[in-house]
Amino acid sequence: VNYRYFHTTKVLNKKVAFKLSDIGEGIREVVIKEWFIKVGDKVQQFDNICEVQSDKAAVTITSRYDGVVTKIYHEVDQTALVGQPLVDIEVDSTADDDSSSDSDTESNVEVSKTQSQTTQKVKVLTTPAVRRIAAQFKVDLGTVNPSGRNGRILKEDVLAHLNMSADKSNEIPSALSVEAKPMAMSFGSVKIEEILEDKTVPITGFTKAMVKSMTEAMKIPHFGLSDEYDVTKLVESRESLKVIAQERGVKLTYMPIIIKASSLALTAYPVLNSSLDAACENLTYKANHNIGVAMDTPNGLVVPVIKNVQHKTILDIARELNILQEKGSKGQLGLSDLSGGTFTLSNIGIVGGTYAKPVIVPPQVSIGALGKIQVLPRFNSEGEVAKAHILTVSWSADHRVVDGVTMARFSNILKQYLEDPYKLLLDI
Repeated sequence: VNYRYFHTTKVLNKKVAFKLSDIGEGIREVVIKEWFIKVGDKVQQFDNICEVQSDKAAVTITSRYDGVVTKIYHEVDQTALVGQPLVDIEVDSTADDDSSSDSDTESNVEVSKTQSQTTQKVKVLTTPAVRRIAAQFKVDLGTVNPSGRNGRILKEDVLAHLNMSADKSNEIPSALSVEAKPMAMSFGSVKIEEILEDKTVPITGFTKAMVKSMTEAMKIPHFGLSDEYDVTKLVESRESLKVIAQERGVKLTYMPIIIKASSLALTAYPVLNSSLDAACENLTYKANHNIGVAMDTPNGLVVPVIKNVQHKTILDIARELNILQEKGSKGQLGLSDLSGGTFTLSNIGIVGGTYAKPVIVPPQVSIGALGKIQVLPRFNSEGEVAKAHILTVSWSADHRVVDGVTMARFSNILKQYLEDPYKLLLDI
């Protein structure tokens, strides 16, 4: 007897849980701010899935799969934990399941050939970080020679293709390619929401970060120092300089000048650009002047950082500050924009303040608050009352490692630079 066996096979779509990967900086939970997809939508690799808000920055999450969304695990404003599913995606069973790797995802090579076709469609093997670099510099990854295992394209391969060093990959493009646009500031009436009954809301996002950081900050023994700078000459100089800056596509405020002058003063007193470890046993003097600038954004108060100020011109700083302000107004500041600060300045004068008592951002050891530049009567060198532009400043320092004399001398150097811009010019 001859038996003939029949079996059937069918291509099954399998469901994979797309989990929230570790997004760095020790972040363990985020708040869902916006979904870009809904159940039933088709998504492809690197399509935007959602925007999440950590206690440090807003981050856009992109898909690692091609498929159909079958389930969404969280509503807007709910908390999602790292390592837990965000959505379920139904993918073709022939596709690679890369759920075992959250940080190093790859695309399979997919080649289609027919007798009438002579071209191949190839999805290259690489990581999302490399794809972002390629997108930034408009590089077709299909033209890059891979050096990684199994033909994977590494970051170094893209940089070699661009004839660029690794250090240059993170630089902000020059003014020739990026034109910084002044932000339109609105000072309309504030919308007042009347609270008719008690309401309890969870502390999340930037507020949660502030609770944590300020709790740590208030363990620091602060001392304060305030002073007045007569910046009349600076005001006159800036009127001419801002016209030149505008011709180069840059909006020049006083802040970039103050940031550069602060960097020069930090060179004279490097202890103010240091950090103290948690055990109070080691003080690290930072080589780079990474100066944070406190900003009020729709997401709350944030402190983006301008890195390596000691190597940048005032125009470079102004250009970068413009970009950070625009990103902040759109809620697009990333972790790299907000991390690594060694010294902080807060410009309370924007909202009309004069003096403040700024709170140090751990593990930094000092912070400055700049008041509003006011036109006030002052006695000149001849003893006559004259109009002067006065900038009020307030400093706070960690009294465990910084004494009052050091803080005063630092302030005096900065004062000389801002009261006489020619001195600043000589030392740049």
